[in-house]
Amino acid sequence: YEIQWSGQFENFERASKRLAVVVPIALALIFGMLLWNFGDVRYAIGVFAVVPFALTGGMVGLILRDMEFSIPAAVGFIALAGVAVLNGVVLATDVRHAIEEGHPFNHALVKGSVHTMRAVVTTGAVAALGFLPMALATGAGSEVQRPLATTVVFGIGASTLMTMFLLPAILKIILRREQKARPAPTADF
Repeated sequence: YEIQWSGQFENFERASKRLAVVVPIALALIFGMLLWNFGDVRYAIGVFAVVPFALTGGMVGLILRDMEFSIPAAVGFIALAGVAVLNGVVLATDVRHAIEEGHPFNHALVKGSVHTMRAVVTTGAVAALGFLPMALATGAGSEVQRPLATTVVFGIGASTLMTMFLLPAILKIILRREQKARPAPTADF
C-alpha cells in the first residue's frame, strides 16, 4: 500500500519544485543585468541590497492579512524584486551621474535622492494602487489574486521607503573611494 496525494496538493508540490529553480535564476539574472547596466559591482550590490527589504515587506503583508505562502505569492515576490530593482536603478544612476559631473560625494547623494524622489514614489504608488483591487478582491479567483497582490502592495510600500532612505546610506558605505576622492568643498567666510 502507498499513499499518494493528488489534486491541488500535487500541483503545489510540482510548482514548488519549479520555483525552487526559477527564483534563484530570476534573482541571478536581475543581478547580472545590474552588473551589465552599471559596469561596477558596488552599484549592483547597493541596488540589489534593497530587494530583501522589499521581500520582507511582502512577507509582513501576508502575515498581517493572515495568508499563507503560496505559488501566487511567490510570483508576486518575483514581480516585487523587479520593481524594487527598477527604483534602485533610477536612484543609483542619478547619484552616479552627479558624481561623474564633479559634484562632491555627499551633495551627489542628496541631489540624486531628491531628484529621483518623484519618480520612485510615483512608480511605487502606481504599482501598489494597480494591485490594490486584486488584494481586496473577494469574488471568483480571488484566492489566487489576493496573495500575489498582497505581496506586491506591501512589498512595494516597504521597497519605496527603503529605496529613498536606505539606498543612499548603502551607497555611501560602499562607495567610500569616491567619497575620499571628492572631498566636500570648504566654505569661505
